[in-house]
Amino acid sequence: MATDRDVTKSYSDDQHIEKLERLVACMKDGRAFEIQLDNERIRVPAHAIFSIEHERGDGIEELEFQFRWTIDA
Repeated sequence: MATDRDVTKSYSDDQHIEKLERLVACMKDGRAFEIQLDNERIRVPAHAIFSIEHERGDGIEELEFQFRWTIDA
């Protein structure tokens, strides 16, 4: 059973590029994308819904690329 969590991971520019290139390749091919964060392997299924979120407040701006999917039981 999955537990609640909220993890943020920062990467170098080269690491960002590598991960984004792998993500784009998976999306183009209709394949799931896998990434490891904080010692947990995450599998984003090909049918996940993609959205972009922008937040602004208190002199800070944030842009998030998000994927959302249901967990199959």
